[in-house]
Amino acid sequence: MPDKSHDILIIGGGIIGLCCGWFLSKAGRTVTIIDRDPTRRESCSDENAGMVVPSHFIPLAAPGVIAQGLKWMLNPKSPFYMRPRLDPALWSWCWKFFRHANARHVEKTKPILSTLSLESRRLFLELADELNFDLATRGLMMLCRTEAGLEDEAKVAAQAAAVGVEAEVCDAARVRELDPDIAMDVVGGVWFAQDCHLDPQIFMEELRRGIRERGGVFLDAECKNFIRKGDRITAIETATGERLNAEHVVLAGGAWTPDLTRQLGLRIPMQGGKGYSLTLRNPAELPRLCSLLQEARVAVTPMGGKLRVGGTMEICGTDLSVNPKRVQGIIEGFCKFFPAFAPDDFAGVEPWSGLRPCTPDGLPCIGPIPGLAKRHRRHRPLHARPQPRPRHRPTRHRPHYQWKAGVGNRNAQACA
Repeated sequence: MPDKSHDILIIGGGIIGLCCGWFLSKAGRTVTIIDRDPTRRESCSDENAGMVVPSHFIPLAAPGVIAQGLKWMLNPKSPFYMRPRLDPALWSWCWKFFRHANARHVEKTKPILSTLSLESRRLFLELADELNFDLATRGLMMLCRTEAGLEDEAKVAAQAAAVGVEAEVCDAARVRELDPDIAMDVVGGVWFAQDCHLDPQIFMEELRRGIRERGGVFLDAECKNFIRKGDRITAIETATGERLNAEHVVLAGGAWTPDLTRQLGLRIPMQGGKGYSLTLRNPAELPRLCSLLQEARVAVTPMGGKLRVGGTMEICGTDLSVNPKRVQGIIEGFCKFFPAFAPDDFAGVEPWSGLRPCTPDGLPCIGPIPGLAKRHRRHRPLHARPQPRPRHRPTRHRPHYQWKAGVGNRNAQACA
């Protein structure tokens, strides 16, 4: 097959690849996006919780998450599980996570994540003006069923102002005032007014449409090899043997990015964090706000007339299989907060699974690949969002639709 030349070749058609493609095409570049999965079911973007969350300024690695995670490992319905396996990359990731799960790391990371999140929100507002999708800007409610849970979230709210994030601690009456259309069994919550939500499938389809209108091309293909000339990648080879020449290459492969960068001599500490979602097409009640359920670690998002419920963090490699017990745990946790619903309401609803790309320090990977000229890697852990880069990382480059990854902290809930 003859070689084909491209201006900018983006490997990965999830939210990061599409956002890169959108902004590059707006700047006058011609983009080609390749995705190995024509069903669009493999990425963590398609059916996640659809939240844009400046409230998620606490990183994945935080104090207390390891102890909580070990307790959850004993419960088959818990929101966290790590599948033991003989994989040096997994245990290296665990060791790095352990080293970062401390207060010093959290304090160092909070301003980085908040800067990324607030700028991301600004860009989503800009995108909502340019594309045909609904961005709900009513905020997010962190709901709590216990006084202990509310006390924990109030501590997070107290930290929010220091990083420019608005937070209001609410009693049960204030929660009902802000979201009067749904019955809730809660003692209170924290309202993060700057958070937003959207339907990720509609958003992604709008990005695809906009890229095509600017001359962008989408190919169903899998990158299997990089062709290098000196310090530059000049082409990639697909699984079918086709060679695609390119002036620039962007890696946006999500949880599969380490498999690609390994060919270039770069080992990225990253693990796939599997989450699940279920979508009720005709829910008994529909909230106005998206919410996170503190004790259940579940995310709830209204999307038009639908209601999406998601959660769980399974560190499981790139396995997308569905664990019925963990899905049942999500359903039971949701129903405890919303008494108008029962587990039977989810009968016949097909669970979706997706893999968040999780780094051990909870930060995204953005930047040029060491030793290569003009080739970049971008991937992200969970909500979908375009992101600025707050600092340079020369040795480890470090996405975000803030559908975010997390374990014991708030981030675990926003990714489905």
